[in-house]
Amino acid sequence: MLSKTLFAIVASLSTASAVHQGFNYGATNADGSYRVQSDFQAAFEAANSLVGTSGFTSARLYTMLQGSTTGPTSAIPAAIASDTTLLLGLWASGGAAGFAAEVNALKTAITQYGSAFTSRVVGISVGSEDLYRNSPTGIAAKAGYGANPADLVDYIKQVRDAISGTALSGASIGHVDTWTAWVNGSNNAVAEALDWVGMDAYPYFQDSEANGVSEGKSLFNAALAATQSATGKTVWVTETGWPVTGATAGDGIPSAANAKTYWDDVGCPNFGKINMYWYTLQDQNAAGSVTPSFGIVGSTLSTTPLFDLSCSNTTSSSSSTASASSKPTSALASSLASAATGGSVASTGSGLSPSGMGAGISSSAVSGAAAPTGTGSAGSSSGGSSNGTSTSGSSGSGSSSGSSGSSSSPSSSTGGAASLTGSVALALGAVFAVAAAL
Repeated sequence: MLSKTLFAIVASLSTASAVHQGFNYGATNADGSYRVQSDFQAAFEAANSLVGTSGFTSARLYTMLQGSTTGPTSAIPAAIASDTTLLLGLWASGGAAGFAAEVNALKTAITQYGSAFTSRVVGISVGSEDLYRNSPTGIAAKAGYGANPADLVDYIKQVRDAISGTALSGASIGHVDTWTAWVNGSNNAVAEALDWVGMDAYPYFQDSEANGVSEGKSLFNAALAATQSATGKTVWVTETGWPVTGATAGDGIPSAANAKTYWDDVGCPNFGKINMYWYTLQDQNAAGSVTPSFGIVGSTLSTTPLFDLSCSNTTSSSSSTASASSKPTSALASSLASAATGGSVASTGSGLSPSGMGAGISSSAVSGAAAPTGTGSAGSSSGGSSNGTSTSGSSGSGSSSGSSGSSSSPSSSTGGAASLTGSVALALGAVFAVAAAL
């Protein structure tokens, strides 16, 4: 028994050390029904066979729960059948009872599926954009319930305790949030409790400054540099992308051509170099939804994308981690400083990610779950970006990259505007240094 456990641990460590590229997968279909194994498996297999790519063989999830049950998600057997690796997600904005159900589902999955499951786990994310939804920007965007930093730190400890002594004891643990949450000093305790941080960045939504697709790379670069410096952790890009259809946001115009430009400028230089999960393979937007569509294969699941994914237009000078083709504007520097003190980089009432607009990244919940910590009633699941459990016990309709939600914590909701912490000051310094070199 011990030898089997050690083998599973070694296998999981080997998987975690590789570089992964994949997509984000919500828990529902476009009609609102919960995805089952066949739905997940079809999507995973399509991603692995996308024309023009070497295959996207990893999947990021938002919840461990299947539908309205307390059992583990059917994405697990789908991943086993399709040989897909998993970045697990535990929804953390449903209160203590809701999170306990997520942890129990994780423990059940370890026992139920054994090494076929644990060997495919590349990491575990405790929550998704909870800090963003717990911020003034998230509240204004009606992004849904969030969670306070202290609660997330406690949840992270719960997960570490739950996997201790199991085949996942060596799994790396992170939290996914918008880059604006990571440069906010009031959230430092969360980063300190993690092995890595997941960054969601969508230049398209940063409409308080020049945000046309030609600025996409420099905006992304600045967000990445700021996140790295503010947290001091390895950064996984957990959500980014450009919409193919939808409304104009500032200078950001959705189109397949612009989505390809962003893919070439931001995705291609980073695929295979850093862990990266694109948003998204296929939207789960309901028919008639006004939400921008980020799906690269359109409404019908296919291995044929809406634009060329071959990266044939990418050159060695396109590296996204150190340089950009255009010099950031003074507005960019201003927005970075604003984000570091809890300010917004989007116009009033606008969100920072598609998850705040009902893009189908909802997850299951536990009936009768306790009320979440945040005070985001204005952004509840009726119109918000709840990527997971809602207080009513039914899943929200939002996608993962939504704005950070409302908060009952003064330190979180104000963004620590009173002072810049040392890490935030370092982040701004690093970004300005990057900007000067561009």
